[in-house]
Amino acid sequence: MKRRLSSRQTVLTKFIFPAIWIPLVGFVTLSMFLDSFEGPAAPPKWIFLFAWVAGAVFVWWNCVRLKRVSVDDNFLYVSNYLKEIAIPLSDIRDVTENRWVNIHPVTIRLKASSEFGDKIVFMPTTRFFAFFSSHPVVSELKELARAKSLTSGSREAQ
Repeated sequence: MKRRLSSRQTVLTKFIFPAIWIPLVGFVTLSMFLDSFEGPAAPPKWIFLFAWVAGAVFVWWNCVRLKRVSVDDNFLYVSNYLKEIAIPLSDIRDVTENRWVNIHPVTIRLKASSEFGDKIVFMPTTRFFAFFSSHPVVSELKELARAKSLTSGSREAQ
């Protein structure tokens, strides 16, 4: 039976947040350039422009590439909300997470490239007051991959 590993907030983080933040902050930045107000109280429009570009790249890179991820006894199921693929657990090479980004994105590195590439990034379920501790899904996926690699390796040896 499939069990969801990614947060239900993934759809909001992947689609809604970038669709609102990027144009809204861009509009505010553009309005600074169209405003004729000059002087010492004028907003620092070039700083806002740089911050908007850097922020848009950061939001795009960290949000839009997120996938929905589920797992069962044999496969990792990965979806971009249009298509779902099944990846054998034995194809997982490594699992890491970024504790410095508030959504703690988990990166699954694969032994071979899939339809979504050789890295799958997802947002795990939210844990309150966990701050910089590792998400339990990281060790769980590592253990599942290790167990499947050992099982498939012993079958290939026979």
